Amino acid sequence: MKRVNLKGKSLLTLNDMTDAEVTHLLDLARTLKARKGLGVRGQSLRNKNIALIFEKSSTRTRCAFICAANDEGGHAEYLDVHDIHIGRKESIADSARVLGRFFDGIAFRGYKQTTVELLARYSGIPVWNALTDDWHPTQVLADLLTVQDSLGGLKGLKVVYVGDGRNNVANSLMMGCARAGMHFVNCTPEALSPAEDLCKIASSLASASGGSVSVITDPRTAVRGANVVYTDVWVSMGEEAKFAERLALLRPYQVNMDLMRATGNLESGKLIFLHCLPAFHDHKTDVTREIGPMEVTDDVFEAPFSKVFDEAENRLHTIKAVMVATLGCEEEGA
Repeated sequence: MKRVNLKGKSLLTLNDMTDAEVTHLLDLARTLKARKGLGVRGQSLRNKNIALIFEKSSTRTRCAFICAANDEGGHAEYLDVHDIHIGRKESIADSARVLGRFFDGIAFRGYKQTTVELLARYSGIPVWNALTDDWHPTQVLADLLTVQDSLGGLKGLKVVYVGDGRNNVANSLMMGCARAGMHFVNCTPEALSPAEDLCKIASSLASASGGSVSVITDPRTAVRGANVVYTDVWVSMGEEAKFAERLALLRPYQVNMDLMRATGNLESGKLIFLHCLPAFHDHKTDVTREIGPMEVTDDVFEAPFSKVFDEAENRLHTIKAVMVATLGCEEEGA
């Protein structure tokens, strides 16, 4: 098999990757994860400086990039957009050309997909999409690694996403599952259905890999036979004004124990629950103190089949793999 070479390549969406490249990143992440588990620090990012440009707040993504860089001898510098000139006193293109002279790679987390695309076009260095309104590719790499670790593989498994079907996680998960030969179901109300053109692209990818893509509005029908049930918050960052509307629309799509039983796999050991976090699963946040659990109930979130914290940890390993592979340091990191 021809060696996969990702040196110098950006990751803006999973559409930028071939099936072989996605598989390669997952294999590399598993190798790096095993090495970290043995307490071995690498040097594959030695002398590499990573810029983290964040418009949106973050726990897992920010910490994963920082720890991943440190683990491999690199340095990550956090750049809040309010502290630099990008897009305000200076064009994105000009900032990109400046940052490309200083740094070896850039992670961008923010609103517009066009921003991360401009950074990649003008910086001359690898740029990684750490979340935009449209896509969240590093999250889905972690999701796929978690499924592999939990269920022993990917191909042929049924993944059902339940909730807001046109957000960045749903879009990226659909593409990731399609590339991996999985059977992906987007379970969402019609008003929140994914874009038709994206579904066509994903269906074509799935057909080539032995998987499938479908959109179903009824949750109990959708989850039948599922191996993975996945949900996300009902109101994404920047959409807070739609809180009441989304709450009413998505209440029937809450992932609770009755819905998990409807899979028919609850007792089989072939079912896991995933959530990219943060999750509104109890009464302990400012949001849920009065209204209670939202997209998932506490009994599902805390169940043995819930792998949400394995999934969160895997953000570190897959982000590390992306940086190591695209900065061309794999030989040192092997």
